[in-house]
Amino acid sequence: MAETKVIPTAEQVNQCKQKIDAYIASIDENPEHRDGAYPYYQFHEPEKPIYGTVIIFHGFSSKPDQMWRLSDYLYRNGFNVYQATLAGHALVNPQKNWPQIDLKSEYKKPLLDSAKKDTILSQFLSNIGGQSQPLSSLQKLAVFRRILKLNPLVLKDIIEALSSHEDPDFEKYFISFHMDYLKDARQRLKEIASMPGAVYTVGLSVGGSVALALAADQPEKIKKVVAYAPLLNPIEDQGKEWQISLIGTLDIQETGWDPNLQFPLGCISATNRFGDFVLANQTINKLKNIPTFLVLTENEDAAHLPTTQNFFQDIGGETQGHRSFLYDQSDLVPHPMVSPTEVSQGMTNAFWQSLYQETYRFLTTGEIVASNMDTVEQATDLPSVPPI
Repeated sequence: MAETKVIPTAEQVNQCKQKIDAYIASIDENPEHRDGAYPYYQFHEPEKPIYGTVIIFHGFSSKPDQMWRLSDYLYRNGFNVYQATLAGHALVNPQKNWPQIDLKSEYKKPLLDSAKKDTILSQFLSNIGGQSQPLSSLQKLAVFRRILKLNPLVLKDIIEALSSHEDPDFEKYFISFHMDYLKDARQRLKEIASMPGAVYTVGLSVGGSVALALAADQPEKIKKVVAYAPLLNPIEDQGKEWQISLIGTLDIQETGWDPNLQFPLGCISATNRFGDFVLANQTINKLKNIPTFLVLTENEDAAHLPTTQNFFQDIGGETQGHRSFLYDQSDLVPHPMVSPTEVSQGMTNAFWQSLYQETYRFLTTGEIVASNMDTVEQATDLPSVPPI
């Protein structure tokens, strides 16, 4: 059924703007604010009919402008749009400001001291120096096994606490801020509370997980969700999460889409654990009644594709009103599929304009036309998407 439009008043629009502007000002006042990572909004003038408001969440380590073309397209075709910043991502110094998981100091310090005294690990840390590229699977396994030799009895208990996400000992060993992703998203939703009409969430990768989690958390407010390659589980085997968490105690840094910003491996652990929250039965049960459009690709280098496909079935699949599309491997569509200028594994999404159109179709009607997803020819029954 097609969505109906609402007409915001000047007072409603101004209340939203004031709250978002106050949030942006608080970022600007922070000495650790991150250049170019500010949230922003595109609101139509008061008394103009709109379909509702879309909150867009970018991917891990990226910035809101990652999806500015999509935002502009939705805005030009009847939506108000709020490009939110993921929790902590408006600030530099990820070790301090971004959601992460870390061993408590009483466990981390002895382990780190032992690692520094270990000739083999010390040599490895010296070799990688200012590590910026992600560690390979081989490196992670090798380092993990070396760490395990430092104190196998204590680490055995820590690994058990990590292996099950319902293990009560997790809080004994770890400090975790992974739920900050949801807490922060709740605040962004509150900022547009005065705006009438439906609210929709859209997100990429970790932002896709946030879009899903916020909808499950606020089902009376979020009407539909679009999640592009949501990071519900990493591409590696789930059991390797404890490897990453333990390696993170060595304070090895990596970089993501922003080459000028390094983050600890504990930030990766936090995204994984947040994905597990989205996969929990309680979250899935709430999402069954919220129409969701999942866009996936076989060329995944971040999200575990089978996990996301199973998730789609768990929330009810097509019969429950949800929609999904999987780009074939031959389509050469990468994980960051939304921006036509973002290159990953040498790939970009040549079908980005059709992707925007079908996102619009789903938000306004709850349907998609799969045959329009993997074609460079745009559908004539939908607003056209401007070229680059």
